[in-house]
Amino acid sequence: MAELRFCEPTELYNILNQTSKVSRLAEPNYLCLLDVRCKRQYDESHVITARRVKKKEKQYLIPESVDLECVRYCIVYDSNTSSLELRVRRDDDEEEEEEERGVKDDEENNELLPGPAVEFGQILIHLTRQPVYILRGGYECFSGLYHFFRTQKIIWMPQELDAFQPYPVEIIPGKIFLGKFSQACNARIHKDLKIKAHVNISMEATPYFVGDGDKLLHVKIEDSSDSNLFSSFRHICHFMELHLQLRSVILVFSSRGISRSSAAVVAFLMHYNEETLKVCAWGWGSVDRVLAWLAEDSRTKSEGLGPREEMQRQHASKSGLGGSAAGVGENYPWGIYHRHH
Repeated sequence: MAELRFCEPTELYNILNQTSKVSRLAEPNYLCLLDVRCKRQYDESHVITARRVKKKEKQYLIPESVDLECVRYCIVYDSNTSSLELRVRRDDDEEEEEEERGVKDDEENNELLPGPAVEFGQILIHLTRQPVYILRGGYECFSGLYHFFRTQKIIWMPQELDAFQPYPVEIIPGKIFLGKFSQACNARIHKDLKIKAHVNISMEATPYFVGDGDKLLHVKIEDSSDSNLFSSFRHICHFMELHLQLRSVILVFSSRGISRSSAAVVAFLMHYNEETLKVCAWGWGSVDRVLAWLAEDSRTKSEGLGPREEMQRQHASKSGLGGSAAGVGENYPWGIYHRHH
């Protein structure tokens, strides 16, 4: 029997934005997103690709079009469940019917029950091999943070999913995003994510923040194993930490959003959290994988990018900026990990 776990809004956001050559949403066994709210709420708006879970005689019906045993991510959400514990609630369908009839809330109709998402999740764990995730805060929380993922669309054609344009991965919720050059040139992404600063680690220039050194750090590094990114880490860390203090949303990017920009993000997290590579990179799958990416981008592996002490010896002490874990989200490595798998 599988486990029942919570999924943070950031985690669902990052799952929706995974790509290989095309969006991973096009893979039939990648994500099964299930909405257990009432029909009226679902029809008004729901998260993209979400399927509504129907009821018959007050019993949830299992979606027949999904092979739950093979699905990598099975995520369930309702309106606002934030706990796996029992709470006072009424059935969503009964509540909708009473609203239509103008019946006011009656405490006698309330009872201690798990949230609808948890209730349905407890059924699904008997049908899946992977954990079943409950979206913390439900639709209300997720749609408040990522309004651009709301839709009324019910049927998605494979061609539409193939063409879905992903957003940058969220590293520190609402603060740091990791993306590629094409995303850095996308006006819609800038507006939706409220991007206020760029760390551009590529040879090309974007149309944003041109001539504004306060909002743009352009590190011109070739995508080559002979390039030396290590010498730029101090400047990158200083720039990013300053913008975090200013509450600016930062987009770190390179041509394809992998080796160079990923190395810069790991270096910043090591500096900012005052932690080793092993701790900061746990969510990427393995330290060996991170080192391989770093070596692909520059000579940082051979030059000793590893424990925090080595980085501090090279640049942190010169910058005069002390690392701090304050305000850093706990789930950023999780999001990075899924970008590369």
